[in-house]
Order: sequence, then C-alpha cells, then structure tokens
Amino acid sequence: MGSTGLYGIIPESIFHLPNLETLSLFYNYKLNGFFPKTKWNSSASLRKLDLSGVNFSDNLPESLGYLTSVHSLSLPNCNLRGPIPESLSNLTHIEHLYLQDNSLNGTIPSGMFSRLPSLIRLYLSNNQFSGQLEDFKSNSLEEIILGGNQLQGHLPKSIQNLVNLTGLDLSFNNFSGNVDISLFSNLKQLLGLSLSYNRISLINENKVNFTWPESLNVLQFAACEVKELEFLRSANQLLELDLSNNKIQGRIPDWAWSNWMSLMSLNISHNMLTSVDSIPLLTVDTIDLRSNLLQGSLPIPPNSTRYFFISQNNLTQEIPSSICSSTSLIMLDLARNNLKGAIPQCLGNISSLEVLDMHNNKLSGTLPTIFSNGSSLRSLNLHGNKLEGKIPRSLVNCKDLQVLDLGDNHLIDNFPMWLGTLPKLRVLNLRSNTLHGSIQPPRIETIFPELQIIDLSYNAFSGNLPTSLFQHLKAMRTIDPSMEAPRYRGDTYYQDSITVATKGFMREIVRILYLYTVIDLSSNKFGGQIPSIMGDLIAVHTLNLSHNGLQGHIPPSLGDLSSVESLDLSGNQLSGEIPQQLVSLTSLSFLNLSHNNLHGCIPQGPQFHTFESNSYEGNDGLRGFPVSKSCGDARVLDTNDTASGLDEDDEERNSEFLNDFWKGALMGYGSGLCIGLSIIYFMISTGKPIWLARIIVEMEHKIMMGRRKKQRGKRDYRR
Repeated sequence: MGSTGLYGIIPESIFHLPNLETLSLFYNYKLNGFFPKTKWNSSASLRKLDLSGVNFSDNLPESLGYLTSVHSLSLPNCNLRGPIPESLSNLTHIEHLYLQDNSLNGTIPSGMFSRLPSLIRLYLSNNQFSGQLEDFKSNSLEEIILGGNQLQGHLPKSIQNLVNLTGLDLSFNNFSGNVDISLFSNLKQLLGLSLSYNRISLINENKVNFTWPESLNVLQFAACEVKELEFLRSANQLLELDLSNNKIQGRIPDWAWSNWMSLMSLNISHNMLTSVDSIPLLTVDTIDLRSNLLQGSLPIPPNSTRYFFISQNNLTQEIPSSICSSTSLIMLDLARNNLKGAIPQCLGNISSLEVLDMHNNKLSGTLPTIFSNGSSLRSLNLHGNKLEGKIPRSLVNCKDLQVLDLGDNHLIDNFPMWLGTLPKLRVLNLRSNTLHGSIQPPRIETIFPELQIIDLSYNAFSGNLPTSLFQHLKAMRTIDPSMEAPRYRGDTYYQDSITVATKGFMREIVRILYLYTVIDLSSNKFGGQIPSIMGDLIAVHTLNLSHNGLQGHIPPSLGDLSSVESLDLSGNQLSGEIPQQLVSLTSLSFLNLSHNNLHGCIPQGPQFHTFESNSYEGNDGLRGFPVSKSCGDARVLDTNDTASGLDEDDEERNSEFLNDFWKGALMGYGSGLCIGLSIIYFMISTGKPIWLARIIVEMEHKIMMGRRKKQRGKRDYRR
C-alpha cells in the first residue's frame, strides 16, 4: 500500500501479524510509528518492509535483527537517528537496504559488507556517518550510494574487486589522497560513478591508455583536481558529465566534442577554459559553462538545449540573433559578461523561456518590445546595462512573471502602474534609472498582490508617497512563514538574486522570493508626509525613504513594523519628536534618522541602546543617549508651540534660568536654608544670574571639599 494519505500512529500490532510477508506504507508523510523493542511475531515470514517517509523520530532498534527472512528493508526519509545496530548483520538474506536521507551517525559497522553476503544495493546517503570505509568483501554488490556523509580516509582499493558494480556514489564526503583511475578498470558493468566534492586528486599514475567501460553513462568528478581531459578519451557513451570546480585550461579539444555526442548534461563550470567556439552536440539538454575565462563571441547552444548557463566569463561581442533558433530554451543565463549591442528582439518570442538573465553586461538599445501571449517568462533580469527607452507594455502578457529587475540602466518613463496587473510579480527593481513623475493612484481594485520587493531608488519620482499603492500590497501586510521560492527545474543551477540597500550597505540577496521584503524609495523627489498606512506593512524587513523631501512627523504607526530590521529616514525634512512606539521594534538592527529637523528626547529601549550617534546627527534639537547633550541637562520645548508666545532665545534663557534656579536651591540646602533662600531671591531678582551661579558653585565645591577633609581627619584620629 503506497501513498494513500494515511495519518496517525501505526499500531504496533501490525508488526506482529504472524503470516505477514510484505508491509508497504511508503510516503505517507503524516504517519508516525514506533518499532517493536522485542521480537516481531512476523519476523519469520516478513520478506519486504517499506516504510519510506514515515516519521519515526527514533533510533534504529536492535529488534530489526530479528527480521532474518527480510530481503528488502526501505526506511529512507524516516527521521531516524543514532548508529546502525550491530544486530543488522543478522539479516543474511537481505538484498536491498535503503536508509538514506535520515540523521544516522557513527561508523558503518565493522564487517558489515562481509556479513551480508546477499547484499546487492546499499543506500546510506545523506546521513552523518563518519570514519573510514573498510575493504569490500562481497562480490554481489551492484550499487553503493554513500554520498553526503562525513566519511574519510583513502578509497579502499578493494573497490576494483566489485566486478558486478553498476553504481558508486561517494560524493560530498571527506575522502582524501590520490585516486588512480585504474582503480575502476575491472568494473565492466559500471553505469554511474560520482566522486565529487571530496579532497581527492584524480590521477592517471602510469599514464596508460585507460579504457572506461562501454556501459558508463554518468561521470561526476566535480572538485577532484582535474587538470586535463585526456583521461576521458575512451568515455564515448556518456549521458552526464560533471567536471565543474576543477583546473581545466584552454579550449575543449575536438576529440572531446566527438566523444560527447550523446551527452544530455555537460557541466564544466568554474574552470579556466578560454574559448568555446561552438557546441556541436545534438541531444544536450543542459550546458553549464559559468565562471570560466571564455572570451570572444557567444557560442550558440543546440536546438535541443533547454538550460544554458554561461555567466561570469569575458564574452565581449554582440549577442547574435541566431540565439533565437534555440527554441527549446527554458533558462538562458548570460549575466556578468561584457556583451554589448542590442538585445535580440526575437528573444521575447521564445514561449518556453522562463528565465532570461543578462544582468551586468554592456548591452544598449531598447528592451525587447514584444513579449508574446502565452509567454512562460518567470524571471527577467537586465540589471546593470545601458538600456534606454521605455518599459515595454507587452510585459503584461507575461502572466507568470515573478522577478523583474531593470535597475541601473538609462530608462526614461513614468511609473509602470500597469505592471500591477501581473498576478505573480514578487520583485520589482527599477532603481538607478531616469524614471520620473508622480505615482498615480491605480485604476483597478487589485494590484501587486504578491509584491515583496519594490526598489524605486535613485530616480526622479516626485509628488507625495503613493498611499493608494501601499493599500494594495497584500503580501507585505501579512507574515506568511510557509512562503516558498518557485520550483525551477534548474534549482541546483540557478537562483534568483537581487542587490538591495539594507543596514547602510549594498547586499546581494539570493533566493529572494521567500527571504526578504523590501521597500526602497530613497533618493527621489518625494514630498509630503509619511503615510500612517505604512505601519500596516508588517512583513517589511527593510524600509528606506531616505534622501527625499518628506516633511511632518514620523508616524507612530511605524512602531507596528514588527519584522523591520533596517529603517532609514535620513536626509529629509522630518520634524517633531521620535515616536516612543519605535522602541517596540525588537528586530531593528539599523536606524538612520540623520539630517532632519527632529527634536526632543531620543526614546530609550533595548534596540535604541545599540545605535550610535551617527544615527541622529544633523538633528540639532535631539537630546539624550547617544548624542552629546543629555535630556537631564536641558529640556527642549516645542518650537512650533506658539501658545507660550516665546521665541527660541526666550526659551533658551528660560531653560538656563530653571537650571540655575535648582542649583541655587541645592546650594542653599548645603549652606543653610536662610542663605539658600537669599541666593534664590537674588537670582530671581536679576535677569541674568549665570555669572553668580558659577561663583556659588565654586564656593560650594570648596566648602564641601573642606568638610570631607575635616571628616577624614577625625576618622584617622579615632583609629
């Protein structure tokens, strides 16, 4: 019984059915279970046990050793932990053992491979096993999948004795030392071999003409210190080849392209290749050439290619229009090159294209003006080019669009409110262009329902902040902990990213679609007041309204932004006091209110104690920690309060007078009530008592010091 949506706890009685031969409850993720701690009544008859995906949250029990008749044991993704029990070596008839994707730890039990003579398939990947691999004694093993653990030491040479082996995965461990390819010379049945991401160096020690098995389909040697391709001359039936993160230099030789004609996936990223003139492969689905030293023109992928990654190179020519002949493209990543010229207009007609990333090049001209109906485009990133003109209205045909980054170009346009009709748009970055005008109220009832990041900074927008826009940002008004990124097929290859200004510096956010919520309207010409409705955007992490012409008070409603980590209101004309409500922002780690017209006492609280004086500089009326003037030294009255009829000079004299008044009262207490009252009367009768107060303070200091000296003398005499 496979996945049927069962939930609850598996009754232990099911393990005690006397004639049970097969128990299969795989991938019922809502099921919980507990293994019997003693002998199972079904142990003598049970041949197959498949509880994949059932949540046990327990150690593997010793009682599994009673299943002496079992041929197949499947417990992957069961939240199991602890070591493999020694009793498992009692399963002398077992052929298939699947324990991958758990939290099992410890070493693989000594003699396990010799005590399980019938074992054919062993899956222990993605656990926490450590220690060294012992020699393999069984010739029956066909698949050994141990990737994603913490195994170490040298690869045992006994691997060459496993003549029936079809699959070996030792990737993502801590194996070390040189691995001679001759180790695999006897494995005539081998289909797949993965040694990626260890600390090994792949060598051909005797420089012999090594012959790979004709059956070999998959080779994964990422980060294996590979320097040349000669050792692959005989591998001519490969379907997948991963040589990423190595030290391969120069150009790919012609014989390699001839041998790789059957490839479906080729990854030579993060090497030192200097040129790839063409890619003469007929069936390749995925090509990854990122992070090399490729120069010259862009090689055109075959029509079969769906995923093409060639970013972070030094390609310098124009993008040929023949790129549009690759009509199967789903992802096209040309970012971080020096490509120039115009973007081929025909790219907007590739209906299958989901990701088009050309950011940080030197592209000029206009954006593609035609995006056809039925477009699959999900992410369009053209940030950091020299593109001109307007934002094409045909983007409304891209109903699946989630990321639109046109920042740091030369676009001239008004705010494209019509983009709000895109139901899935989450990221809108238009920073550093020449966009202008006021942001007009929307004409439709629902706009930007999923928007999480909006960056309009460094433009020339004017008018009041768009209150009507903030009212519609539904995704920013609620905190959804289950929010996930879209599931691109190339998730291991491509991740959306965006650079935002947060906490006072630029930061690249990767996997942006579920990590961050940003509003950045800084460095424009917005005026008026900050709308109180912004306090409803409780999911916002970064709010930047700096360097505009905003006036009025900071709305107390900003104290409701419970998720905000970075708040920048600097470089405006804000007045009044800092709202006490901001003290409740416990996530706030960056605050900049500098260069405004704020006054009054700075609120005190856990987060506010961490901010330095540069958060408040340029506000001469602010008092309290951490600025130089303390709220205890002077009390600042509201200069806008005209009811008192006092100008600023009068207020300053009045404040100084009150201060000196209390000094006189305290001195009077120390010198005698009569003298104190006389001093107070004299100070009140004079309009400018500051000079006298200073003299009296000096007198009081001398009197007090004399008294303390006299008291110390008396104490010394008594001793």
